[in-house]
Amino acid sequence: MAARAMDAETRADRDDHGAIRLWLRMLATNRLVETRTRRLLQERFSTTLPRFDLMAQLERAPKGLKMGELSRRMMVTGGNVTGITDMLEEEGLVERAADPSDRRAWRVRLTPAGRRAFASMAQEHERWIVAIFAPLSGREMKAMGGLLARLKENVRTLEGSEA
Repeated sequence: MAARAMDAETRADRDDHGAIRLWLRMLATNRLVETRTRRLLQERFSTTLPRFDLMAQLERAPKGLKMGELSRRMMVTGGNVTGITDMLEEEGLVERAADPSDRRAWRVRLTPAGRRAFASMAQEHERWIVAIFAPLSGREMKAMGGLLARLKENVRTLEGSEA
């Protein structure tokens, strides 16, 4: 029998609080899903997860987004967004246009080629994620989603109370 790969969860033992064990399991699972997704995006589309994420944000905003809004939505620095945008623009997948409501700002949007490329990636990405969650029933996914929503809200509340 092959040894299990070391991950965040292997740091936990029976003496650790259940919350610690659960957090480490969530962390390990997230890393596994993200690593698989990154690998598949690279193998199939020669792209990265940040590029995919930026294109996904733009796909949801057909009129485009300001760079600052892209940065907030992706939860990364403006410099990261600028670098990714520059590369995608060079490849003809996104374009910058002057923002009609703010002459100092630029809006970034997908080009028609970018829309086609993203549609292809998104279709496969969805299949990969569905395959990852295949062991769970619809009911289990709904229950897990509800539990995670409660946990997420609690963390936001705790963050707000410490401000």
